[in-house]
Amino acid sequence: MTVHDTHCHFLSSRFLEALGMERHKAATSAGDVARELGWDAPGEPSVLADRWVAELDRNRVGRVALIASVPGDEESVAAAVQRYPGRFVGFFVLNPMVPGAIDRARHAFEHLGMRCVCLFAALHQYPLDSDKVMELFEVVRANGGTVFAHCGFLSIEARVRLGLPSVMDLRCGDPLALARTAVRFPTVPVIIPHFGAGFLREAFMAADAALNIHFDTSSSNSWVKYLPGITLKDVFRQALAIAGPNRLIFGTDSSFFPRGWRRVIMGAQRAIIDEIGVEPDVQERIFSGNFERLFPT
Repeated sequence: MTVHDTHCHFLSSRFLEALGMERHKAATSAGDVARELGWDAPGEPSVLADRWVAELDRNRVGRVALIASVPGDEESVAAAVQRYPGRFVGFFVLNPMVPGAIDRARHAFEHLGMRCVCLFAALHQYPLDSDKVMELFEVVRANGGTVFAHCGFLSIEARVRLGLPSVMDLRCGDPLALARTAVRFPTVPVIIPHFGAGFLREAFMAADAALNIHFDTSSSNSWVKYLPGITLKDVFRQALAIAGPNRLIFGTDSSFFPRGWRRVIMGAQRAIIDEIGVEPDVQERIFSGNFERLFPT
């Protein structure tokens, strides 16, 4: 079966340098920050892109979404996409409340070849139905793009490892507020990762209200600990019943090296999908077909 992955972070040198500046209050090389984290230094975007492709080949993965994981790092992912346009789809993080953000989003879509904008509302502390988010959706619609919106619990591994504070307002990651925006833009595909990361009921209600909302299945989904009696198997079964097979998209939340692509996530999710009796054609849609529909080559 062909496997595509809709959730991989392209943790570039610029990403690490931004963390280093925050931690040390001075310019710090990406290599030094990588050593603090116990990661491999990413090098230039072309080098990191080459390593990703080798990793995908080793694991027999076709295409992946690469997320520029700090605002302003779109060009790193754009370089990777330009190098391997048949393997990578460009995603980028944006805080729409920052002055000039809407113009930067327009530039990313129109000139850098980005396909999806990523919103981390809890981190940047804004409501997902704000006027600026609506304005951003207008830009996405005009460019045939997609919106990825993190809802629910959010923890950023690199920040935790470096002891950096993560001041978040989890109330901002409300799937119901996202649904209020999504229903106004029915032609814009919207992806909620991790089934709403703890806001499961709200995420399911949002998907029922806005038929353009999709779920990515990425990560270990450890947020199920907040819902006593619920297992990931229950989540998959209910997501298929509510959202249907065309709105579930496989992802891993892979990020740094040397860990690389998280094959264990695929194994665990394939086991669940087999156990609940998902038909082969539906499995194909989850693991590759829906990705191809949203991000055709």
